[in-house]
Formats: sequence, C-alpha cells, structure tokens
Amino acid sequence: MFDSLADRIREDEHVSASQRYITWAAVLVISVVLFGGLYFVVRFLEK
Repeated sequence: MFDSLADRIREDEHVSASQRYITWAAVLVISVVLFGGLYFVVRFLEK
C-alpha cells in the first residue's frame, strides 16, 4: 500500500532528464499564469 522511500527513489531514477525539464517548465508556466492572473484581478478590483 505504501511505497518505501527507497522504492520511490528507484522509480524516480528512471525518469529522463527531458521529462524532468518539461515538468518543471509546465510548473513554471502554470505558476506565472496563476500569479499573473491574480495580480491583474486585484488591479482590476482596485479601480
């Protein structure tokens, strides 16, 4: 039911570098869109 830490690390070693970069790029884009959207909503509500 629960994976041990060693099992999880072993699984993570099989992830390719390009897959890791794509994941981090997606996280970055989503973060920028989310916080940018919140920024513009707050600026719009201030007017």
